Amino acid sequence: MTIAQNPVSDEGQRPKGSPSQKGKLFVISGRCGRMANRMVLFAHFMALAEEQGHRVSNPTFHSYAGLFEGTRSDIYCRYPRPTRRSWFDVVPGVGSTIRGTRLFFHLARWFGLGNERWPVFGETVFTLRQTPGQAVTALDGPEVQAKIRDARIVFVNGWNFRAPELVRRHAEKIRPYFRPIAGFERASRQAIRRLREQADVVVGVHIRRGDYATFRAGVYFYPVARYAAWMHELAGQFPGRRVVFFVCSDEPRTTAEFPGLTVIPGAGSAVADLDALAGCDYILAPVGTFSMWASFYGNKPLFSIRDREAKIELSEFRVSDLREIP
Repeated sequence: MTIAQNPVSDEGQRPKGSPSQKGKLFVISGRCGRMANRMVLFAHFMALAEEQGHRVSNPTFHSYAGLFEGTRSDIYCRYPRPTRRSWFDVVPGVGSTIRGTRLFFHLARWFGLGNERWPVFGETVFTLRQTPGQAVTALDGPEVQAKIRDARIVFVNGWNFRAPELVRRHAEKIRPYFRPIAGFERASRQAIRRLREQADVVVGVHIRRGDYATFRAGVYFYPVARYAAWMHELAGQFPGRRVVFFVCSDEPRTTAEFPGLTVIPGAGSAVADLDALAGCDYILAPVGTFSMWASFYGNKPLFSIRDREAKIELSEFRVSDLREIP
């Protein structure tokens, strides 16, 4: 369920909330895994901000801020992007020191926790946590909206906040913010360009092993030979067309692991691989935020493999709206 929409003004500005709703600052103060997890959470709050006229600052993104155009020059990792740079970013060395020490993250985290225990600012500052016992906490739902109604600053601590309808609605505002910096984008585009020289269809495959051996008791941990079988299964659904696979993994891979298939290895880094996946025609991967983000960012259909016996059907590929919680 979503809150009612406010009409757009005659000047074409985005919807405005009531006096108690508009102009909030959301500070994401709780870390939630690695890069793709943090991008997914960030995107949902950006969508809410775009919908209701709020702002977002994400100091938990400092670890990856230098990799993306929207955050590399903003110490506060803000959305919407500021019109002027902070002096922290202008004075040489200051911004990199703050990012390196994660100072702003620690300050935001402790301020958010302290505000829960000692709410000296009353209702104007609120610490938002995900709803206990619920798989998803709907950002645009009545429960969250009631909690933050009177707040001007909201500290966010949790992972399962979602507003997929808003993410879809504002996708074209969110995507440019996460454009990789030039070096990574160039590497990914070169990788995909080489593929297209010999392919009619380019399929990106993310083979995640590593932490998936133990994550959720290994439910998404698949043998490489099983991936090869799925790739053959998918290639057979493009009769008469040349299908080439871009394969990225958290382990070294060789083309010998995929007999009978045309395979090109990853672009050389997590960010370049992510951008290259987004440039493929289709994406095949186990359930995870890395492939979800690639699908969303590139607006490309994804098939999330949920078990070892999965059957790959072309009709089941969908563009991700980042709603799933792995």
